[in-house]
Amino acid sequence: MSVGGVMSKVKPYLLVIFLQIGFAGMYTIAVASLKRGMNHYVLVVYRNGIAAAVMAPFALWFERKTRPKMTLRVFLKIITLGLLEPVLDQNLSYMGQNNTSAGFGSTLFNTIPAITFVMAVIFRMEKVNLKHRRSQAKVIGTVVSVLGALLMIFYDGPVVEFFWSKGRTHHSTSGANNGGGNWVSGTIMLLASCVFWSGFYIVQANTLESYPAELSLTTLICFSGSVLSSAVTIIMEGWTAKPWSIGFDMRLITVIYSGVICSGVAYYVQGIVMKERGPVFVTSFNPLCMIVTTLLGSIILAEEITLGRILGAVVIVSGLYSLIWGKGNDHLTVPSDKSGKNNGSMDLPTTAAVTVSQSKLELQVK
Repeated sequence: MSVGGVMSKVKPYLLVIFLQIGFAGMYTIAVASLKRGMNHYVLVVYRNGIAAAVMAPFALWFERKTRPKMTLRVFLKIITLGLLEPVLDQNLSYMGQNNTSAGFGSTLFNTIPAITFVMAVIFRMEKVNLKHRRSQAKVIGTVVSVLGALLMIFYDGPVVEFFWSKGRTHHSTSGANNGGGNWVSGTIMLLASCVFWSGFYIVQANTLESYPAELSLTTLICFSGSVLSSAVTIIMEGWTAKPWSIGFDMRLITVIYSGVICSGVAYYVQGIVMKERGPVFVTSFNPLCMIVTTLLGSIILAEEITLGRILGAVVIVSGLYSLIWGKGNDHLTVPSDKSGKNNGSMDLPTTAAVTVSQSKLELQVK
């Protein structure tokens, strides 16, 4: 096999690994900045504004001849996307992680496949036939993932020590030691964030069907998110200049990193990988982000790693892979079309896609 052929096969793996490590770094530095007093509303505004500014030149140049015309329906979908992810998901995610921890948040984000699967079933975007083993696996995986999340929420257990954490003062984020109210509210915020994240992917998938220009769509989502977030920040914080000041420190690094890597580049990379390998492929790498974030949180932020979190993570990942296995076997009963495309073979709306097989409308859905 030629070098080009090998790189073509390896590229999706390298891209999703890069994506998950990028998210892990963002969770860690964002929590560090938030705990030092950075305003999460302002972080969302700057993050998406920088992402739009960075991605706009690429969108204008590379898609200048292929960009579809803007319609009112597409415009409304873009506004919805800007509201779901930048405004609701990101703000709730930052607030939730600030009240809990970066590692705890990244672990709960592994419930997104299960949440999206439930949403898809409710909206009749996903068929479930309990007579088939693949459907049983998807349902069981969903239930197991939810049970894993509940285990993490209600059971802490003893702190697990590692060689780098011995003798250090930990920053406790458990409900018992960090204020039960803050911990519970943070958990609720993180779960709500997962719901909005799933909704974002479903709408994004639908939008890409009528507006198949990934760079332009990414730019417009980030721009609308920045504008909407600015309005929210003014309403919540007033017209004072103090929250908008960040300085040349960790806060500036957080804004640039999260904007360029985790909004601009991530939306684009996620889209192109899903087109080639399907959203289930991307979702299956989510535990990598959880592992890296937990390790970084423990090393850099001195966050506790408790037995309950480890057990909950194991249960969630087990449920996740049961769900992925069930969805991955859908292609066995779905015939390919003449162009060689598999109609919904791997299109679970967990991270960017959902397939409406009855009407043959494919929708694409971190």
